[in-house]
Amino acid sequence: MGKVTGFLDFPRLAEGYVAPAERVKNYKEFIMHLSDEEAKTQGARCMDCGIPFCNNGCPVNNIIPDWNDLVYKQDWLGALEVLHSTNNFPEFTSRICPAPCESACTLNINSDPVGIKSIEHAIIDKAWENNWVLPQVPKNKTGKKIAIVGSGPAGMAAAQQLARVGHHAVVLEKNDRIGGLLRYGIPDFKMEKIHIDRRVKQMEEEGVVFKTNQNVGINIKPDDLMDEYDAVILAGGAEWPRDLPIPGRDLDGVHFAMDFLPLQNKVVAGDKCDDQIMATNKHVVVIGGGDTGSDCVGTSNRHGAASISQFELMPQPPESENKLLAWPYWPLKMRTSSSHEEGCDRDWSIATKSFVDDGNGKVKELIASKVKWEDGKMKEIPGSEFKLKADLVLLAMGFISPQQKILDLFNVDKDQRGNAKADTEGESSYATSKKKVFAAGDMRRGQSLVVWAIREGRQCARSVDEFLMGSTTLPR
Repeated sequence: MGKVTGFLDFPRLAEGYVAPAERVKNYKEFIMHLSDEEAKTQGARCMDCGIPFCNNGCPVNNIIPDWNDLVYKQDWLGALEVLHSTNNFPEFTSRICPAPCESACTLNINSDPVGIKSIEHAIIDKAWENNWVLPQVPKNKTGKKIAIVGSGPAGMAAAQQLARVGHHAVVLEKNDRIGGLLRYGIPDFKMEKIHIDRRVKQMEEEGVVFKTNQNVGINIKPDDLMDEYDAVILAGGAEWPRDLPIPGRDLDGVHFAMDFLPLQNKVVAGDKCDDQIMATNKHVVVIGGGDTGSDCVGTSNRHGAASISQFELMPQPPESENKLLAWPYWPLKMRTSSSHEEGCDRDWSIATKSFVDDGNGKVKELIASKVKWEDGKMKEIPGSEFKLKADLVLLAMGFISPQQKILDLFNVDKDQRGNAKADTEGESSYATSKKKVFAAGDMRRGQSLVVWAIREGRQCARSVDEFLMGSTTLPR
C-alpha cells in the first residue's frame, strides 16, 4: 500500500452533509463527496492485510485495495478503470449501498473500517465531473438480439454488458421512465435521477435500446418476444409487498409504501399527480423498520408531517455488534438512517392489531401492543395494548417476491419463495426452465440490494453471451 502505517496514522473521516433542518426543505442529495486530499488520506488507511475480505464482502467483488491505493497515489483515472472493471454503476452503489464491504474490512476487527463507500463516491463523482465516463462501443456486431424485461440495476447491468460484446440489447420498461425501482423506489434525496439519465445516455451510445411503457402481458405479448429475440432476460424488481391483513386495512389512509414513494419522485421529476398521497400536517405511522420504511420517514419529513412514528415487529438490536463474533459478515446492530435523524419516533417489538375508522371510512388511529419473542414465537405482552393517532399509515414490511403474473406469462418454474427458479452455477447459470429465458436480480433472488442486482445482471449477461455464442469473454 502507498502508506503502510496509514491505518495507524489517520482516523476515519465521514463525508460532509447538509444539516437536517436545511435538507428537509428540498429533495436534493445532501451527502458531499470527499475532497481529493481527504480521499487520498482515507485511501491511505487501507491495510496491506494479505487477504482482503472486503472483496468478498462486496457482492460485485470490487477490487477495493487496488483503487484505494490508486486514490492515495492520486491516479484517479486508474482508480476509475479498476472500479468500473467490476461495477457498471458505482454512482448508484456509492449512494445507496449499505456497504457490506466495510463490515468485512480487516481493520473493522478492532477499529473503524476503511471508508470504502466514501472513496468510491469520490472516484465516480470526479469521473463524471471531468467527463471521463465514456461509451464503450463494440467493434463488431453479432446480430443477436436480447430483450431485457425491467430497467432497474439488474436489467441495466445485463444490457450494458451484452451491448459491449456486440449484441443488440433492448430494455423494456413498463413505466414512463427508465430505472425501475431506482427511479421510483429510491427518493431523490438519496439519489437524484440525473445519475440514471446520464448512464442511459452512455448506454444508448453503446447501442442499447430503451423502450418505456412496455408492459408485458398488457401491450407486449411474451410469445412475440420469444419469436423476435434470441434470448429474454427477466430482470424486474421484487414488487409484491407484504400486506397486513388486520381489521381496518381497507380504510382510506392506509397505503403500501410503494403507493406513496413513487408519486413524490414523479412530482420531483416535474409530473403533476392529482392523486398524490401527502403526509402534510398528518400523524404518520410507518410500519416496518427497514430501508423502505426509512424512505417513508424522510419523505414524510419533507412533506411537513405533524408527527412520524415507525414500528418494527422485531426486538431492538444492540447498539454495537460483537465484532469478534460477527466479522466479516453483515452484523446485527442498531442503525440510524439520515431520515431518522431528521425526526422520527421509533419503537420495536410492536404488533399492530387494527386500524380505527373515524366514522367516514378514514383511519384515525391504530391499536397495537408490545410483543416478546420466546423460542422463535411472538407473544403479546398482557396489558401492553395502546392506541396511537394515525391519519396516514404506510406499510413498509418488505416484499414477498416479484409479481407472479410476469413469471406465469413466461411459464417458468418458481422456487419456494415465488421467484424465478434459476441456478447461478454451471453451464446454464441464470437460465430458467423455459428455453432461452433467463432471470436475474430480484426476479431470481427476491428482494435484495442494488449491488446484488448489478452482480446478477453482469453474471446473467455472461451466461446469455455463452448461450448465444458458445463461449464468452465477459467477466464473471
